[in-house]
Amino acid sequence: MTEYQIQPNTRHCFATGRELQPGERYYGVLLEEEGKFVRRDYSVESWRGPPPGAFSFWMGRLVPPQGKRRQPIDDEMLVECFERLEGQLEPNRVRFRYVVALLLMRRRRLRLEDTQHDGGQEVMTMRCTRSGSRCAVVNPGLTDEELATVQDDVFQALGWE
Repeated sequence: MTEYQIQPNTRHCFATGRELQPGERYYGVLLEEEGKFVRRDYSVESWRGPPPGAFSFWMGRLVPPQGKRRQPIDDEMLVECFERLEGQLEPNRVRFRYVVALLLMRRRRLRLEDTQHDGGQEVMTMRCTRSGSRCAVVNPGLTDEELATVQDDVFQALGWE
C-alpha cells in the first residue's frame, strides 16, 4: 500500500451502512485523512452536504458490477476536482492535480500553451478550451511508475475503476 492508495467504492452508505442498490443515486466525497486520499459514498437520503475537509464531491448513479467495464468519465466532475486543487501546496495534492490536468489534456479540455522553469520546477501554463481561462500546473517530476500509481488513484477516487 502506498501513500496514494484509495479504497474502492464499498457500495454502502458511509453514514448509515446501508447497501446502495444498482441504479441508485449517491454522493461521492474525496477527503484527505492522515496524508491519504479517502473516498466516501453517501445515499441521497443521508446526504447533509460535504463533510468538513472535503475538497471534492459529486453525485453519481451506482451501476451494477460488470467485470472491468469502466464508467464514462464525467469531464465536469474532473474539471471541478482540478479547480478545487488549485493553489494546494501539499505534495500529494500537487501530484493528484498534475495527473488530473494530464487527463483533461487528453480529453481536450485543457491545452498546453507554455512551459517554464521556476526555482527548479517545471510549471506548465494551460488554457481551458471552453472558458479560455489560464492556469498553472506544477510538474512534480513523477517517474512512469509513480505516474501510473497516481493515475490509478485518481480513477479509484472518482469511481472509474
